[in-house]
Amino acid sequence: MADSVVGFQIDVLAALRTREEDTVLLQGLRIGEEHAYEMLIQRFEQPIFNIISRLLDDPADAADVVQEVFLKVFRNVVAFRGESSIKTWIYRIAVNEARNQRRWFSRHRRQEVNLEIGEPGDVYQQGHQTSYQSFLPDPGRSPFELTLDHETQALIEAALAEVNPKFRAALVLREIEGLSYEEIGEILEISLGTVKSRILRGRDALKKHLAGRLEPASHSEWSSQHIGMIREL
Repeated sequence: MADSVVGFQIDVLAALRTREEDTVLLQGLRIGEEHAYEMLIQRFEQPIFNIISRLLDDPADAADVVQEVFLKVFRNVVAFRGESSIKTWIYRIAVNEARNQRRWFSRHRRQEVNLEIGEPGDVYQQGHQTSYQSFLPDPGRSPFELTLDHETQALIEAALAEVNPKFRAALVLREIEGLSYEEIGEILEISLGTVKSRILRGRDALKKHLAGRLEPASHSEWSSQHIGMIREL
């Protein structure tokens, strides 16, 4: 009982601390403090990149979409009324931008030629706009990438990409980003019941897509733990 009370108190203090940090960060962003912009990027760069790369039909477009997300945040922060947390607000922008990119990609599939020159990750410029990599540091490899062997990781990512985008978004936010059902509902602007339904259906679809791809032992473990293993690895 004592441990539960202590745990609850810690959670409350952490929530209050996060709220205070959000307030300070928001104030800094609204008056154009460079440090506030740096803190925002440092805090959200990697999770936003990870989310978008898993929600797009072509993960190679993730860098450009992430750039657009941060540009929208910078342009609209003054109008942000704080009705949700900064995290929820930015994640919602990210999910919407990924959805817009998928729609654009479906309309223009195979109509453009890749004219990229140089190695992946090189900084490039178009007019006055630089690429996402030019102002964001390399996020490095995630725990997921470091723990799983390349082949297994590729199988899981490929299976995830085949899941219906609606279910995939809820699945990524829950199982990889570890967000609560309530946070996911705010981000996706859907009810709590719909959140739970999409996560369950996403898990089921993912396991079906993985069937026959993983080794028997790995598939058995996967089935028993759903895809919570991604977040824990």
